[in-house]
Parts: sequence; C-alpha cells; structure tokens
Amino acid sequence: MIHIIRANLENPDHAQALVDLMRIYALDPMGGGKDLSDYAKANLASALSKRDDTCVVLAFFNGEAVGLLTCMEGFSSFNCKPLINIHDVIVKPEFREQGILKRLLKEAEKIAVEKGCCKLTLEVLEGNGPARTAYGKFGFKGYELDPKMGKALFLEKLL
Repeated sequence: MIHIIRANLENPDHAQALVDLMRIYALDPMGGGKDLSDYAKANLASALSKRDDTCVVLAFFNGEAVGLLTCMEGFSSFNCKPLINIHDVIVKPEFREQGILKRLLKEAEKIAVEKGCCKLTLEVLEGNGPARTAYGKFGFKGYELDPKMGKALFLEKLL
C-alpha cells in the first residue's frame, strides 16, 4: 500500500529519503544526468527544514521511499495571493504508472488550498513527454496572459 506523507526533515528517515530520491532524479537524463554534489547530499535536508515556505511530500510503499515532491511558496502579484511552485518531482522508475504522481500532486494541491493559494505552478522539460502528459491530465497547461503573446518561457541565469 502507498502512503503519502508530508515529510518531517528532522526525522532521519525522511531526510535520507529526500536525498536518496533527489539523487535518483539528478542522475536521470530529465534531472541532468549528474549526481548531487557532496555539499547538497550533506546539507539538503537541513537547509530545506529551515525554510518555512517549503514542503516536502514523500510516497512510501511498504516502508520504502518511492516518490518525492518538493514545493515552495511564491506569490502572484496579479492575484495578490500566494502560490505553490512544485520544484522537484520524482517517482522511482519501477513504481511509475501506478498513480503515485497523481497522489503526490493531490497532496500539493491540498497544501495550496490550505494556504489560500491561487494556483500551482511547475516547470517541465519539453522532451519529458510522459511527465508533460501526466501534468496535463492533472490540469496543468502552459501559462499565458494573452494567446497572441504566446506561452511564458522558463529562463535562468546561473550565479
């Protein structure tokens, strides 16, 4: 049976599950294909636990961590309300297509409703067809204010 929980990153088992699942994500081509740095492995759980705008959701199957969703609160200026950005999502490959992603997303949506948020946001790589399909089935779509102007693009500048 699958259990979905909001992680307590002070709990060593939850902290280890976070790092283990993030490593699987990072090593996947959709996560960049490169392991987390030693610094990230050693500090990720404690750094996230200090943030009051972050929530980590874990999926367990018979005590094994099989899924992760990390979300962070942002703010919509247009709506003058908070929003939840889903930052990281991973389901172990052998547990995909079993409804775990949907349950993780439902928990993120529940968190957003509890916080009075106006929307959920996330980023996904164009080439990640399975994830794009799954997110679309859950109701996610490209962000646009005016169809004539096109969909928003996700950009970054490394520092």
